[in-house]
Order: sequence, then structure tokens, then C-alpha cells
Amino acid sequence: MVTSFDLDRFIADCRAARDADPSHKLVREVVARAVSDPAAVLKGLGEPKRAEVQKLYHSDTLTVLNVIWGPKMVVMPHDHRMWAVIGIYSGREDNVFWRRLPGEGGKVEAAGAKALSTGDAEPLGPNIIHSIINPIRRLTGAIHVYGGDYFRAERSEWDPETLLEERFNVEKTMRLFQEATARL
Repeated sequence: MVTSFDLDRFIADCRAARDADPSHKLVREVVARAVSDPAAVLKGLGEPKRAEVQKLYHSDTLTVLNVIWGPKMVVMPHDHRMWAVIGIYSGREDNVFWRRLPGEGGKVEAAGAKALSTGDAEPLGPNIIHSIINPIRRLTGAIHVYGGDYFRAERSEWDPETLLEERFNVEKTMRLFQEATARL
């Protein structure tokens, strides 16, 4: 039997966890609880139909997104400058972690990786630089919770060819989702 995922309750629990501890620790527990029943999350949020970013909640201290990665979609290295918790409720999200090279003008190099699958909830620290790949041939659904205002934060992205730092371009990233949907 599929239990129920109540979005309003989930957001209230994330807000209460953030208020109780400004780090990611308690929020991670809330996200982990939710994605431990991926069928309930799918029922509550709906089956992903296209690549997109859905804003579920947004404030100065917390942002909750439903991120649907297109098949084989790749997002260049970027940072958030706030902690995040990623919970996968359908599919897979591979993260490549990057570190800055000293004296290289903001250039980065790969420093590790982590594959996240359905049911995983993974925290990312505020200084993490990562790129994302959906390595499978179907949509991947993930709840992303950020410890701040995701839409107003100054962020960086790195050019996929030169690996040099640039200002984050929201429009360019949203086009990646549109292009992924067009390929479906």
C-alpha cells in the first residue's frame, strides 16, 4: 500500500527543522523520511512528464524545489553558496564534485563523485561545487531543499570546456531543461 506524501506537511517539517537547526542535519532527516517511500512522493507530486524545475516553497531561509532531470541531461559545474539536501524519488542523479585550483583564475578540477539513486538523501555543504548528470534514459525526480533563498543568491558556474569560473546564468540553465524536454 502506498502511503501519502503531504506536500504542505513536508514543507512545514522542513521549515521546523531549519528553524531548530540552521545546518542541513535535521532537514536531511525530513528529506530522507520522504524519499524512503518514493511511491508516495510520486503519488503526491505526480509522475514526472518533462524536464523542469518546480518551485514548491521559497523564503529567505529555505527553498524547496522539485527538479526533474531529462534523460542523459548534464548541468555544468556550479555552486549554491548555501547548504542543500538532495532526495531522489525516481531515477538517478550522478554528482561530480570539483575543487578550485589555486592560482588558476577560478579554474576547477574534478575531485570526486557520488551516484544518488531512488531513496537516497544526500547533503551538500555550502562550499560544494558540483555538476549533475542524469545517466539514465528516463526522467529523474528529485526534491532539492536549500538553506536559503536559492533565487537571490549570487552563484558561480564553470564553463564546461575551459572550466573557468563565470557568473551563474539562470536563463542558460533553464534552457537546458527546455532542451531536455524537447528531446523527449
